[in-house]
Amino acid sequence: MAARVIDGKALAAKVRGRIAEEVAQLRVEHHIVPGLAAVLVGDDPASHVYVTSKHRACEAANMYSRQVTLPATTSQHELIDLIDALNEDEAIDGILVQLPLPDGLDADAVQERIDPAKDVDALHPVTGGRLLRGDPTFIPCTPYGVLELLRDEGVELSGARVVVVGRSILVGRPLAVLLSLKGIDATVIQCHSRTADLGAECRSADILVVAAGSAGLITADMVRPGSVVIDVGTNRNAEGKLVGDVAYDEVAEVAGAITPVPGGVGPMTVTMLLQNTLEAARARRGLPRRPSAI
Repeated sequence: MAARVIDGKALAAKVRGRIAEEVAQLRVEHHIVPGLAAVLVGDDPASHVYVTSKHRACEAANMYSRQVTLPATTSQHELIDLIDALNEDEAIDGILVQLPLPDGLDADAVQERIDPAKDVDALHPVTGGRLLRGDPTFIPCTPYGVLELLRDEGVELSGARVVVVGRSILVGRPLAVLLSLKGIDATVIQCHSRTADLGAECRSADILVVAAGSAGLITADMVRPGSVVIDVGTNRNAEGKLVGDVAYDEVAEVAGAITPVPGGVGPMTVTMLLQNTLEAARARRGLPRRPSAI
């Protein structure tokens, strides 16, 4: 029996509708328009696509969106000066610097320059530390999206064995921390390229989340029948088609539920960026935030 398809587009549309309603309420009751600044340095085509999609999502939610595009020749000093200006700009509640940056620019230093109160991408060390401590200000957007997908599907997380394949600072590491926190209470195993017998670890999972950046890494024989498979991978195959880290067609015959690529986690990542921006706008003005996701 084929797996149930977890529709990220449908959930994203529902969540974005709720965000747009809350933005409208902020406008009427408090004359606040949440604002997001997206900084793009260089001419990487994929980065342009990502930033444009975020800009359109903001506009659809009636948020203020500012795109700042800089040439690849931009110096570290110039980029830091821009971040400082955005930190001081009262119209901006969230700052996103699109990665990767061109060679010669220090991405870590740039992220650390962002005011943690505007760190809606959740990459500042202070934001990461708050997550590790269990009282996050912002949750990284892709892990946040994964959590929302699982909850919307009614997947029981408390006591579940979750195997996360991947240990990047963007997805794997924060997701493992998030799902293990008190209040979510999953038992998390983190795997990576040096894991001995990856297949055996994956087969032990009630929930398998794959964020390794390796097309087709997970095959049907590595998946326990009936398990939930969340594919965070975004890769281009030889034909230029977007594919995940999971061999979808064969794994879908084994899993109980599975996210497609595209149309699974991707739409939720941008959606949770909007959520974080909305929460930043509230918090910066002393307004109550939505109940914690944890």
